Amino acid sequence: MKILFISLGCDKNLVDSESMLGLLCQAGYQLTDDEKEADVILVNTCCFIGDAKEESIQTILSMARMKQEGRCRVLLAAGCLAQRYREEIRREIPELDGVLGTASYDQVAAMVAQTLAGQEYERFEDIDRRIPPIPERMLTTGGHYAFLKIAEGCDKHCTYCVIPGVRGRYRSVPMELLEKEAQRLAKQGVRELILVAQETTLYGTDLYGRKALPELLRRLCAIPEIYWIRLQYCYPEEITPELVAVIKEEPKICRYIDMPIQHASDEILRRMGRRTCQAQLKEKIAQIRREIPDICLRTTLISGFPGETEKDHEELMRFVDECEFDRLGVFAYSQEEDTPAAAMPDQVEEEIKQARRDEIMQLQQEIAFDKCAAMEGRVLDVMIEGRVTGENAYAGRTYMDAPEVDGLIFVQTTEELMSGDFVRVRVTGALEYDLIGEIEDEFAQ
Repeated sequence: MKILFISLGCDKNLVDSESMLGLLCQAGYQLTDDEKEADVILVNTCCFIGDAKEESIQTILSMARMKQEGRCRVLLAAGCLAQRYREEIRREIPELDGVLGTASYDQVAAMVAQTLAGQEYERFEDIDRRIPPIPERMLTTGGHYAFLKIAEGCDKHCTYCVIPGVRGRYRSVPMELLEKEAQRLAKQGVRELILVAQETTLYGTDLYGRKALPELLRRLCAIPEIYWIRLQYCYPEEITPELVAVIKEEPKICRYIDMPIQHASDEILRRMGRRTCQAQLKEKIAQIRREIPDICLRTTLISGFPGETEKDHEELMRFVDECEFDRLGVFAYSQEEDTPAAAMPDQVEEEIKQARRDEIMQLQQEIAFDKCAAMEGRVLDVMIEGRVTGENAYAGRTYMDAPEVDGLIFVQTTEELMSGDFVRVRVTGALEYDLIGEIEDEFAQ
C-alpha cells in the first residue's frame, strides 16, 4: 500500500509529520509523492490563522477529488485543524475516513490499517497527555538539518492564540529523550539542530522546576557530529542571563535568537495578554546586544490587532526603526473564533491591517538592505543548501539564517559541494535580503 503524506503548517507540526512517517515505514507501508499512485492520502493540518485553516481545508477537498477520480481508497486528516474542528470536519467533509488529534499521532499506523479494512477511525487523546517516546523519524528536510521539538503546548494564553486549545498545556520532553533523539539525528548526518516549541525558553519548568534550556543546550553541544544549534521561539520575558551566557560561550550555538514580540505599544501588548512592555523589550534587546554584539535577532509582529489605532501603529513603526531587527516578519491579525481577541470591540478593517503590515515590511526591507550591505568583507561559516541551477554557484545559509524563513548567501565557486557541507565564505555583495560571496578557504568541518 502506498501512502501520500502532506504536511502543512509550522516546523513543530513537521516534527509530528516526520514521526508519523517513521511509524508508517516501520509498519511496512510505502511512501509516494504522486497523488495518482496513492492508496492512502493523509493530510497533517494547521489552523493557527485563517489562511492556514483555509489551506488545510482546500488541501483536504483537493485530495477528496483524488479519492473519487484516482486510485486512493482512504483519505485521512490529522493535526491542529482535525483537533480544533473534530465534529465539524467529519460532518462537512464526509469523504474523510479517519481523523487523528494532535496528541494521538502515535496511533497513525492503527488508523491506516483500520480504515483500509473498511472501518472508520477517530482518535483524540487528552491534549494534556505526556508526550509519547519519540519514534525514529523520517526526515523531510534533506538530512543536513533537523528540527528538535523540546516541548509541546503552551500556558501563556495570549488573547489571539488558539494553541492552548489544540495543543494543551506546556509539557517538556525529558532531557534524556532529547539527547537520544539528537544523537540519532547526528548519526543520520544531521549537522544543524533547530530547537523548537511553542516557547523554548520555559523548557524544563514543568519537569524540573527550573528553566533547564541552558543545561539542555550544553548537553547537545557535547554531541561531536553536531556543528550548529539554533534557537527559535524565545519569549523575551523568559530570556535569562544564564541563557544569554550559554549562547555567548558555546561556539556551536548560533548567535541567533528568534524572539517573537508581536507589538510595541503597551496598550496593544496588554490587550494581547503579553507579559512585557515596550521599555522591557528595549532593555532586553540592549542587554542581549551588549553581551553578544554579533547576535542576529529575529522577531514577528501582528498588525491590525483589535483596538490598534494609527497612533499605536506609528509607535510600532518607530520601535522597528529604532531597534533595527536583523530579521522580521509581520502577520495581519486573524480573528480566530473562541479566542478573547475575537470578541473584542474595535476590530480593524482588513484593508487597514494589510496596509499597516505592508508599511512595516517596507521599513524592514530598508533596514535589511543596510544590514546586508554592512556585511561586505566579513568571512562567515556557511552551510550549503544546494546548487543554483545552471550556474557555478550554490545557495547556503549563515548563522544568521534559519531555513525557509530567512535569507540565503549565494556562493560562487567551481568546486563540487554537497548539501550540508560547511565552507568559509567572504561576503562580496548584497541583495535585498540575501548575500553574495566567494569561498575563502577549505571546508570548515
